Amino acid sequence: MHELEQAGDLATTRRGALVRIGSLAASAFAAGAWSRLSGSEADAAGGGPAAVASGAVSCILTPELTEGPYYIEGEKVRRNITEGKAGVPLTLRLKVVDASTCKPIKGAAVDIWHADAVGVYSGFGSGARSRTFLRGIQRTDANGIAVFRTIYPGWYRGRAVHIHLKVHVGGSVMHTGQLFFPDALTDRVYRRTPYRSRPGRTTRNANDSNFVNGGKKSVLSLRGDGGRGYVGSITMGVSRS
Repeated sequence: MHELEQAGDLATTRRGALVRIGSLAASAFAAGAWSRLSGSEADAAGGGPAAVASGAVSCILTPELTEGPYYIEGEKVRRNITEGKAGVPLTLRLKVVDASTCKPIKGAAVDIWHADAVGVYSGFGSGARSRTFLRGIQRTDANGIAVFRTIYPGWYRGRAVHIHLKVHVGGSVMHTGQLFFPDALTDRVYRRTPYRSRPGRTTRNANDSNFVNGGKKSVLSLRGDGGRGYVGSITMGVSRS
């Protein structure tokens, strides 16, 4: 089944646009980036919508990426999607903003799904007995943030380590994409149990068919959570037009 996703991932979709946005000031969502016309213009405009309106700061659009063959509609609305699956704890903080104003979108439904530590998806192949592990939906809060508790994904042949994602606004899919991880961090995580029982991952970011078509702009910003896990953050802007 994983070979099906590798083939499907060669196609791209244009249902919406994911925007990586960061602030000129330091922020908790350091994964994003502002495009600055000049230092003086940006300083005069400040950050956020005023800077966008002035033209001193612009949002950077990134390509969408295919959903692949493992999407299942109608997932549970829940924060913890682990269902007891073993793996390094991962908290995701996914922020959704309006691409035209850079303001947070409250109530957007963020839908994620990914493989377990040994590269298996629920609902398919050896994971067919369950259709729900490592799948779920969360709505964004007033700050545009959806939070998930999950585990660091495993790898499977032909794909770099990734998480699938859809963003729904007002009942419509505004974005279909994938989130990626720094290879150096993945190397460290995969020296731990249970990942180390399955060495020799085949595909890194640089030779993944999705990553080379825009995935660099969808890499999570990751930090340790003070324990044995990580917190991954990214800011995504949705174009409603």
